[in-house]
Order: sequence, then C-alpha cells, then structure tokens
Amino acid sequence: MTRTHPQQITAPELQAWLASDRPQPLLVDVREDQELALARLPHDVLHLPLSRSNEWLAMLPDTLHAEQAVVVLCHAGVRSHHFGLWLLEQSWGLEVWNLDGGLDAWSVQVDPSIPRY
Repeated sequence: MTRTHPQQITAPELQAWLASDRPQPLLVDVREDQELALARLPHDVLHLPLSRSNEWLAMLPDTLHAEQAVVVLCHAGVRSHHFGLWLLEQSWGLEVWNLDGGLDAWSVQVDPSIPRY
C-alpha cells in the first residue's frame, strides 16, 4: 500500500521506539538554525532547515533509504508534516512518520528539560 500522508507518532511512542531494539529511524529536523540552537532532541538528527533546501535537496536521494524509516520533526509538527507529504510524493519508497506536536510535544510529554519556545 502506498501512503499519501506521513504516519503520525506521538512523543512517548517515538521515545519508546528510540529506546527499543527495533531498527532505529532516521530523525530529520526541518527547523531553522536558531530554533535548533534554542532546543534540540537528545538524539542524533539530520538537520535540513526548510529555508535552505537549495543547499541539501540534491543530496536527499543518496541520504534517505527505503530500508530506514524516517521521522520528521519541527517545532509543532506542521512544517514537518508538509515535508513528510513532499517526501512521500517523491515515490522513493520511504516509510515516513511525523512527530505529532513536534519538539514542543516532546518537551511537554517526554523531557521537560528541553526548553519550550
């Protein structure tokens, strides 16, 4: 089945996935540099700021692989959802998830030490 929308994942569900023995997803953060400086996940992320897509767009087919799930995130989950839609439109066979509520939800539901902004 070909998905037309990213699957939604809550912050607690993503935390459980990252702590599990399941194959780990590639975390893609589409926020801007200044947002990343304010607050970040305590995990490795591929930082792809949407405003600078001209700098990284050409390398995406070589970076994203169908065998690794992709979880996209932003501040509130809206920009990442749109990016996830775009990824699925590319027909690269990716399994795309969107962090529901973004990093703000992670801060509220998982790790309050991450600043909210």
